[in-house]
This record gives sequence, C-alpha cells and structure tokens, in this order.
Amino acid sequence: MSLIGVFDSGVGGLSILDEALRQLPQHDYIYLADSANAPYGERSPEWIAQRSLSLCKYLAQAGCDAIVVACNTATAQAIKDIRAAIAIPIVGVEPGIKPAAMQSANGIVGVLATEATLKSDKFNALLSTLPVDCQFIKQAGAGLVPLIEAGKANDGETLELLAKHLEPIQIAGSDTIVLGCTHYPFLRKAIRKLLGDKITLIDTSEAVVKQLKRQLESLAPHQPSISADLPQFGSVHFVSSKDEHALLRMAQDLMHTDLKNHRVSTTQLGSVS
Repeated sequence: MSLIGVFDSGVGGLSILDEALRQLPQHDYIYLADSANAPYGERSPEWIAQRSLSLCKYLAQAGCDAIVVACNTATAQAIKDIRAAIAIPIVGVEPGIKPAAMQSANGIVGVLATEATLKSDKFNALLSTLPVDCQFIKQAGAGLVPLIEAGKANDGETLELLAKHLEPIQIAGSDTIVLGCTHYPFLRKAIRKLLGDKITLIDTSEAVVKQLKRQLESLAPHQPSISADLPQFGSVHFVSSKDEHALLRMAQDLMHTDLKNHRVSTTQLGSVS
C-alpha cells in the first residue's frame, strides 16, 4: 500500500482526507495542516508558493508516494512549481466551475472562494474555457476560514458573515454554488440553513480522490486495490504547525470517517526550510 500526503493551510483539507479514507481506506496517510499560518487566501502569491513548496518537500522527504495539495489557494499559486520540484504524483484541487456550469439550469453560478484563488491566473484561465452563456458570480469568502479553523462552522457569527457573502450570489439568481475552498464543504449545513435545499452545491472532493486513485494505479498497475493479506484500514498521522492535538479534535468533529478504524498518531511540525 502507499503513503499519501495531504497538505492544506489548515483543516479545510480534512474534507479531502475524509473522502480519501472513504474511497481508499487501506492506504497510509499523513495530513499536514499549516494552521499557524492559516488562512493562505490573504497572503501574497510569492509567500504561498514558497511555503507550499517547502511543506510538500517535507512530505516527500517523509516517504510519501503521492501528495494531494488539498488547498485551492496553494494549488492556484504553487502547483506548477511543486510538480517541477518533486518527482512523485502531485494532485491539486480547483473550484468545480466546469461541473457547475453543466449542472446549472439557469446558467447563473456563484463561486465562493478565497481572494487569492479568484485572482489567480490558473482560475481565470479555467474560467476562460467555459461557455460564455454561463454567468459566474465570483465572491471572496473573507473571514470564513478563520471561523472554521476555530471550530465555529455553524455558529451565529459564521452564519451572519456567510449571509453577507452569499447575498450577491443570491441576488443574481444563482441556482448553483461552487464551494471553491476545501474549508467550505464544512459550511454546507450553514448554507442550507440560509438558502434552503433547492440550491445545488458543488464540491470536488470526490473527483480529486478519483484522480488520486488513478495516479496510484499508474504507479502500481498490477497491484490489487485491497488484498486479503493486507490490512483493510491504514494509518493516519496528523501533523500541525500550530497544535496537533487540536487538529485531531477537529478531524474527529468534522469528518464522517470513524478514525477508530485507523491507527492514529500526531506530531508538532518543527521548522521547515
């Protein structure tokens, strides 16, 4: 089985890890949260690129066979440099604007993402490939990531801020919203509370993990996905640049996966060059 690194600025990538543990529970995982420096969305492109590359090098040196950059901002600003520097499969994430355009009935799609993602060349290049008859209402979710990091995804303070961010999307008549940051799937309940069940929410976690699975199969094409003589559940090691115990508590609170099936450990991240 493989060792897979999952990297995010904080707890947002837990939405990707959760899906990975659902589809590929037999592998071992290192989840790396740079919570001491979250959120990335308000930092400079240069800082994001340098820090993301350093942390992915840390995961590669730890023996990872593949890395998921489970952060939309880091993917947008750094994925090209990471792939050039690290010779293992690197899977990024990007807002699901293409499936949103295909699923929207009225052609009006809201995109809730970080400022850095919305301004990135990668995002705007993707946007330029989509049909001109689809209208995208871009909205930066400033302030939402710190609230999610603090365990307040469903608090009144978060609902109030989220309502302000969703207002332009709602006024435009969007029938579909892209959750363009891996933190935002943890706001599903809050969004439903504000907008109801009719609006379609697009989250790309499932597609990202399917791509990871394809990459792993290309590394070992003849290896069965689960063998009778191998454990059904691998290990999960949580690493945080801030508080590894708090990260584990957040994982237990936010994820659907029963971590009791896995061997779980934690580490405080030291300095990374």
